Amino acid sequence: MIHTGIVDIGLSGRAEIHERSSKETTQPQRAKSVSEDKVEKKADTVGKLVRNLNRGTTLADKLEVAESGPRRSKGLLGRKEFRPGEGLWIVPCEAVHTFFMQFPIDLVYLDRKYRVRKVRAGVLPWRISGCLSAHSVLELPAGTIRNTKTERGDALEIGGRR
Repeated sequence: MIHTGIVDIGLSGRAEIHERSSKETTQPQRAKSVSEDKVEKKADTVGKLVRNLNRGTTLADKLEVAESGPRRSKGLLGRKEFRPGEGLWIVPCEAVHTFFMQFPIDLVYLDRKYRVRKVRAGVLPWRISGCLSAHSVLELPAGTIRNTKTERGDALEIGGRR
């Protein structure tokens, strides 16, 4: 029996895998979506604390981690607001865009040792930003960089890791 799989990724960022064997003629069945499949993993990533060790300030206390392709691609798209204390950590990532977003954001680019390589405050919708020396980026509500005084060279702690 030969199995074939088709992956559909919609605008919501959810992936559905449809499998058929060569002997089946029925409609493809819906498999678990990426978000359903990773509920346990996401539960571990929401609520991580991000602290600036140089300044003694907190950048986020409700951090989500985007490690999978679909989650990294979706980013903050579709959100109506981004509240203080929230954040999205995109790993790996060297560049982001704010196309179709409805609010400005702050960006903190990090190297593998969680050192700040670049900051961009108040990035408006319909912009592109990047840092080729970065390994990941924190997307934060606008004003977070100013309020926490985060600067290039600062060391961050994410979820207890330095």
